[in-house]
Amino acid sequence: MRPTIVRIFGVPMDLGQQRRGVDMGPSAVRYAGLQARLEGLGYRVMDGGNIAVEAPEEASAAEAVQELGGGQVRHLRAVEQGCRRIYETACGCGPEEFPIFLGGDHSIALGTVGALSRLAPTGVIWVDAHADCNTPATSPSGNLHGMPLAHLVGLGLPELVDLGHPGPKVDPRHVVLIGLRHVDAGERAHLRNLGIRAYTMRDIDERGLAAVAREAIIHVAGLPRVHVSLDMDSLDPRVAPGVGTPVPGGLTYREAHLLMEMLAESHKVTSLDIVEINPILDDGNQTAELAVELAASLLGARIL
Repeated sequence: MRPTIVRIFGVPMDLGQQRRGVDMGPSAVRYAGLQARLEGLGYRVMDGGNIAVEAPEEASAAEAVQELGGGQVRHLRAVEQGCRRIYETACGCGPEEFPIFLGGDHSIALGTVGALSRLAPTGVIWVDAHADCNTPATSPSGNLHGMPLAHLVGLGLPELVDLGHPGPKVDPRHVVLIGLRHVDAGERAHLRNLGIRAYTMRDIDERGLAAVAREAIIHVAGLPRVHVSLDMDSLDPRVAPGVGTPVPGGLTYREAHLLMEMLAESHKVTSLDIVEINPILDDGNQTAELAVELAASLLGARIL
């Protein structure tokens, strides 16, 4: 059944990576007209404002980089506290609501996916240039925005694996990655060992986005909930320049819309993250405007 209420939350998290600016992502998407666009589709839209998270300047120097879990971790305490607030907020969303979380960096998924998957097995479609499946022991940078998926499936630091409630939040067999084109060596091993289904840009080039999307939808179709976590760096930088970690060769404008349109037609998606928009690096807010278009496609906007 199609939800009637969309609830929007901003999460100005700028702690999971070192390139500043993604904390302004929620404002950019709101300015691009997300609420009005979804209201035009017939939804009742409620904006819950921003969830409070620390800015990097508020973290102490001692907490900026820590040696943990066999490697470095940046801003662990602040990210953990912020994601706990996200978790608590997301737990307040009702079954008739479709929550949208506007990042911020991708570490916010520790809170969003953790909360939204607590009541029923949940499929996760992770649309991203990166696998985000590092642990501190495999991460080259220590940036937590490259680690949320690993912790959600049970790898890494206990305080993040157990965030909100104990244990892994998602079965790795219920995860689908789409759009990969920059994967670290340690992440490759994790993906293989965990059995996570992953589609690289080569898969999309060879087989076409439609075939990949159909398989992804079938893979999660038997689950009661499906969460889409959309990193805007999954798109090619020529159409989405305002991201902190751009990688050439990403999804085209139409491929991204086709993916969202097919997910909408599946009637399975129950929640959405939109992350990693950096207005400082954008060109006329076009990345935020594209994010609004993609959210609309996911929620049923049609050409005819």
